[in-house]
Amino acid sequence: MMAEKALGVVTLIAKFALDIVSSPLNLALVVVCGVLLYKILYLKRESIPKKPREPDLPKLKKHDFTLDQMREFDGRSASGRILVAVNGKVFDVTRGKKFYGQGGPYAAFAGRDASRGLATFSVEAIQDDYDDLSDLNTMQMDSVREWEMQFKEKYDYVGRLLKPGEESNDYSDDDDCSQNGTKADDETRKENEENKSEKLND
Repeated sequence: MMAEKALGVVTLIAKFALDIVSSPLNLALVVVCGVLLYKILYLKRESIPKKPREPDLPKLKKHDFTLDQMREFDGRSASGRILVAVNGKVFDVTRGKKFYGQGGPYAAFAGRDASRGLATFSVEAIQDDYDDLSDLNTMQMDSVREWEMQFKEKYDYVGRLLKPGEESNDYSDDDDCSQNGTKADDETRKENEENKSEKLND
């Protein structure tokens, strides 16, 4: 029964193709329809205005930031640069302007430490003071570390977020904004892990 249906369809297609080829008028109509369809699709694609691409900002010189310094990079300044801190590291997320810029879903993170917000999946969780994240549970800290890895892969690392009273590192002009961080970053990470293990032992 399936074979009969398939044979009927093939026969119908063959008859249709034979009718088109056997009549010069039908053949001409098919060619004209094909050309018109191509032009419609091609012109439609060309008529969509291309949004001019914003020029990339020069790479930010590596240095460490206080919370107050971070707030200057919320995307509203003349440069439009946006920085976001995650787990004590500061990233230039300017190329993700549609997410972190004004009107974006994560605009609250622009120029701020986003660690707590990312850990708790809440843009309202941002704090104005330095946040040591010591009250986060293990699952939330794992989430912060995962976000940190994603930011490292996607955005430029530009320095550390300084604790109150902490001194900034001096970086030479040759220091690029590497993804690995500094010795101070390693010490901060070790300190956070020690605090977490102390909480678990209590």
